Amino acid sequence: MSKTAFVNKEQILKIAAKYPTPFHIYDEKGIRENAQAVKEAFAWNKGFREYFAIKANPNPVLVDILHSYGCGADCSSMTELQLSKALGMGEDEIMFSSNDTPAAEFVYADRIGAIINLDDFTHIEYLEKALGGRLPETVSCRYNPGGVFDLGNGIMDNPQDAKYGMTTEQTFEAFRILKEKGVKRFGIHAFLASNTVTNTYYPILAGQLFELAVQIREKTGATLSFINLSGGVGVAYKPDATANDIRKIGEGVKEQYDKILGKAGMTDVAIFTEMGRFMMAPYGGLVTQAIHEKHTHKEYIGVDACAVNLMRPAMYEAYHHITVLGKENDPQDHVYDVTGSLCENNDKFAIDRKLPKIEMGDYLFIHDTGAHGYAMGYNYNGKLKSAELLLKEDGSVVQIRRPENELDYFATLDVLPIFDTLKKEIEASKDIQISNVL
Repeated sequence: MSKTAFVNKEQILKIAAKYPTPFHIYDEKGIRENAQAVKEAFAWNKGFREYFAIKANPNPVLVDILHSYGCGADCSSMTELQLSKALGMGEDEIMFSSNDTPAAEFVYADRIGAIINLDDFTHIEYLEKALGGRLPETVSCRYNPGGVFDLGNGIMDNPQDAKYGMTTEQTFEAFRILKEKGVKRFGIHAFLASNTVTNTYYPILAGQLFELAVQIREKTGATLSFINLSGGVGVAYKPDATANDIRKIGEGVKEQYDKILGKAGMTDVAIFTEMGRFMMAPYGGLVTQAIHEKHTHKEYIGVDACAVNLMRPAMYEAYHHITVLGKENDPQDHVYDVTGSLCENNDKFAIDRKLPKIEMGDYLFIHDTGAHGYAMGYNYNGKLKSAELLLKEDGSVVQIRRPENELDYFATLDVLPIFDTLKKEIEASKDIQISNVL
């Protein structure tokens, strides 16, 4: 089976003539259609908001597109907060869900009106001290029930091993204290499984949190204003997987809402989500060119991208489908490891992958890199991060982040005498001319 890239070989030949590979490219049309679908799927809840997880893709152009559909931002650091504020997001449009949080970040989050989602029971006192003896009017708590989480057809994840969230008893005690200290608006948040490809995850999670919300009101007197289902709604990375249907997911959550919160008379509770992966992953691709082939104990194809551009395969052994552009209909009768140039043996985009015969100069489209792709990049081996491009709805392409250059890499050495010498070496290397070797 195969997946269809949102760009073809002819397009990439034109694009690569102006923007050399490797680069990440994003599909504006797909992003907009998906954001609208999410909005419609939860339109039954008057307070609904998707808080896009900035960690998944912090490019402000893409975040701003989502903001135009009513999406807010889920932030976990000072810089993510600053980015969201700079994009014009106002109070209640920013959710600050962090852990092991420095005091200055709590202070800034409060200053810009972000909703603070506390990861731990002890953070109540910590936040109060950071804010000079007071708490915000709105506070959310992150819940972790422990144990394992399964959907009846297998274990999905192990909350008991996660560093995030409070136990059930800590959650009750947290809301008692928050209410006593004058907090007026309360929320609950939970993340129990990652990248679920099933329409039942959110409804099951929602049912658990809705029942918890009823218990919180009974045990503490605190009535929740919102329930944040967080992320976990995944994408179909493998071509034989069935993609989630967000409208069915929305219907499933509504059924639980009506059955549990409706019965309890809590029909004004807003539903929040934080679907970074679902919102962006399928609408990004890493385009890279085959530049080497190696025939040893295995067949290798070396490309001009590496794990710096997409860490997930190296870090998680994650599957990302690969399309050899222009050879979509060719037989997949060759078996390759597709590798980058890092001095690490796990720098491989695919292992023993059946693909068409790859020739030097072919362009490979690595699918589903719109979330946790560029965002997880790093500079090991002195590698530089690539450009990010946006395929506009009208078919034009714009660069929304330039590629890093050598001076970017060395910029933090500007306090050292060697910095001036490095700048001279960078300039000297610019006269290198390479004829076409592919």
